[in-house]
Amino acid sequence: VQLQASGGGLVQAGGSLRLSCAASGRTFSRYAMGWFRQAPGKEREFVASITWSVGSTYYADSVKGRFTISRDNANYTMYLQMNSLKPEDTAVYYCAFRASYGSVRWANEYDYWGQGTQVTVSS
Repeated sequence: VQLQASGGGLVQAGGSLRLSCAASGRTFSRYAMGWFRQAPGKEREFVASITWSVGSTYYADSVKGRFTISRDNANYTMYLQMNSLKPEDTAVYYCAFRASYGSVRWANEYDYWGQGTQVTVSS
């Protein structure tokens, strides 16, 4: 499975960005996709995830109410709409793909990763 993330950029605090992640390859076995982020000097952290079949969504407390994750099953694409952005949201955002059932909040449970896209929020 190959993942291509896009949509990052520079935005002022309070602004919005929409990230996309397109999956290709052996996507017939799929359970969930997720977004993680990593700021300089910090560990990679969970942001949000969504299951393919039911569309169940999960969010980190830090983004709940501001970010919305969604997916387009027909095009194997996942999105992250980020509103009310804060400087502390600045990080490289990674999309990830989990093929089988299990936890969707832990990075080491995911099977494939995208290359990352930079999100910078200025104050």
